[in-house]
Amino acid sequence: MDTSTIREDFPTLREENPLTYLDNACVTLRPDSVIEAVSRYYSEGPGCGGRSPHRWGSAVTQMVVRTRRAVADFIGAQRDDVIFTHNATAAINQVAHGLTWQKGDVILTTDREHNSNLVPWLQLERRLGVDHRCVASHQDNTFDLEAFEAACAAAGDSLRLVAVPAVGNLDGISVPVPEICKIAHDYNAEVLVDAAQSVPHCPTNVADFGCDYLAFSLHKMLGPSGMGVLWGREEALANLETISGGGQTVTMASETTLDFVPGPERLEGGLGNYAGIAGTAAAIEYLSNIDMAALHDHEVALNRVITAGVDGISGVEIIGPSNAAQRGGITALTVEGCDVHDLAIVLDEAGGILVRSGFHCVNGWFQARDLMAGSLRTSTYLYNTEEECRHFTDVFTDAVNALS
Repeated sequence: MDTSTIREDFPTLREENPLTYLDNACVTLRPDSVIEAVSRYYSEGPGCGGRSPHRWGSAVTQMVVRTRRAVADFIGAQRDDVIFTHNATAAINQVAHGLTWQKGDVILTTDREHNSNLVPWLQLERRLGVDHRCVASHQDNTFDLEAFEAACAAAGDSLRLVAVPAVGNLDGISVPVPEICKIAHDYNAEVLVDAAQSVPHCPTNVADFGCDYLAFSLHKMLGPSGMGVLWGREEALANLETISGGGQTVTMASETTLDFVPGPERLEGGLGNYAGIAGTAAAIEYLSNIDMAALHDHEVALNRVITAGVDGISGVEIIGPSNAAQRGGITALTVEGCDVHDLAIVLDEAGGILVRSGFHCVNGWFQARDLMAGSLRTSTYLYNTEEECRHFTDVFTDAVNALS
């Protein structure tokens, strides 16, 4: 990765003394092209797509079509199987609340889900009586395929849906999605993949995954906030009722008639986030010019620097495998005798280092292990450097020694 050239595309990194930003699993920085695309929509043609026939409306309609095609190409999908949502959370909720459930239907997740891929299933369990079950991971947080297969067998014909993260936002650990899909499909269950931490970081092809639904957010891959994607197989999407019925979802609605439009617009009720879609197009174009496999390797190389730098610090433990290659660009650290929120503030104030502290929206995992102090998480991306990672480990070591 030519990080020096890449960094020139980001306003926050062109400052004289840029901050060391290591919170990319939460939200990434945005390049000039994305910022300009959002601004250009508002300043040059703020029309309404799919409705108004005038030049601004027509331009927005065409922009939405082009962007949908670009997103589809990026993940190896068909254009009309791509749904624009507010974020990955909204995409998962569209599946959760768009399917028809029966009491006793079984939903399987892992024990290390982001709340976005847990809360919707818990809501269904409370409201409709579906049976949500967790598959325990190995001691090192890697996926236990044997335990998963046993859970599928135990559920039997009642197994309806499997929902797993392609990559965990807590620890950066990947799960074997193709194998999971094959096993789940043997029980006639569908599979939803939370790809919020995988699509931004490595090559993605939905055909290789073999899943039925895939969700991700643009704010984790250089794009604007308020934009996400739900991809689904054509047959799977046809089974979803929209949870945002309204404008643009119907061909006719009256007291006696309700006819929905075909295609993705059926699930995209209301005025679209056209500025966000414009920014999405710019983000996808930017990443389409990046070797995503090289990006993944770059993040692993940076993680090795961080892993080596924190190794041996008394009271500090890495969540997950010690091998950085198994954690991608994420390192989550528990620190004995030290408040991780205080530690994050010290890193910011003393070193200009921005990291995440807390439960990372995986509260249940920490609670089950009585780790209620949470952890401190670093997460890298294409513009981060080895120098930044060494800077983190130096300041982190001093801060831990001072606070513990």
